[in-house]
Order: sequence, then structure tokens, then C-alpha cells
Amino acid sequence: MLTQSVAYDLFNIPKVKKSDESYGFPRPGDKLTIPITSHDEQQNFLIDISRARIRLTKCTYQERCHQMIILVRLDLDGPPHTNPEVASVPLPCFTPHNGLTIDCPHLHLYVEGFMDKWAIPAPNDKFPDTNNLYTTLQDFFSYCNVARPPKVHWETLLNEF
Repeated sequence: MLTQSVAYDLFNIPKVKKSDESYGFPRPGDKLTIPITSHDEQQNFLIDISRARIRLTKCTYQERCHQMIILVRLDLDGPPHTNPEVASVPLPCFTPHNGLTIDCPHLHLYVEGFMDKWAIPAPNDKFPDTNNLYTTLQDFFSYCNVARPPKVHWETLLNEF
């Protein structure tokens, strides 16, 4: 488990693609994990993209550190999320969402002692068009401070959108 301070530092550190490899955006039902690194190459991270098989607009983007700790996760067109109800809210941004159910799109943030159990509505200024999965991926890279993101190409299937 990370302290809140360490998680904040890891999230905010400038990141870059780990290689010049090009990736295909996952097809429905598939998942893609892309390695990224801090600008100084001292910290490694993973960006996961997971697509639903049936609901084509359901998608999850997440940034992990230390292989398994989720720093941030963006859920699109999935089920609502219910936040814990606590006497003392761990971060100010969660105060209006204490114990409430948050519809998609929502953003899970790492919270010390809670991991990724807290979510807020996805900020419209950071994710203005969550119906466009490819554009939202680029917005997610930006949100996660990936200054030089990997190349991910989109291939539209005949039965998609």
C-alpha cells in the first residue's frame, strides 16, 4: 500500500512511452496493457485498456504502479459505483460524494487505506467526449501526465458503432 503523498507524487510525475512500439486499440472483449515510464526512467507504470464484449461503448482505462496498485481508473458506460460512507472523508474532492452512488463515466482515484474504492464523476474539462473511446484514451494519457504517449491506432470493425 502507498501513502497518499507517494501516490500523489507517482500520479503527477511526468511519464513517457517506454518504447516506440505501436499498439492496436483493443477490440470488444479484449484488453491491452501498455508499459510507460517516468521521464527519468526510475519508475515504471502500466496503462490498461479493457473493452466489454457486448456493450461496445463500455471501456475502462487505468494507470497502475508497482504492477498492481491502481492510481487512477476511468470507467465508461459501465455500472454505477457506490462510494464508502465515512465520518471523515479522506480527500476534499470526495466530500460531496461521501456514501453516494456515482454514475458512469466516473473516475476512481487511489486513496490511502481504501485503494480504488472512491470515485468522482469524470471531470468534463478533462474528458469532454467520453462517447469517443479513442479520443478519451488520448485525454486519459494527458490526465495521467504521459507527455509522450505511445502510438495506439484505432481499427473500426463493421459491427462497431
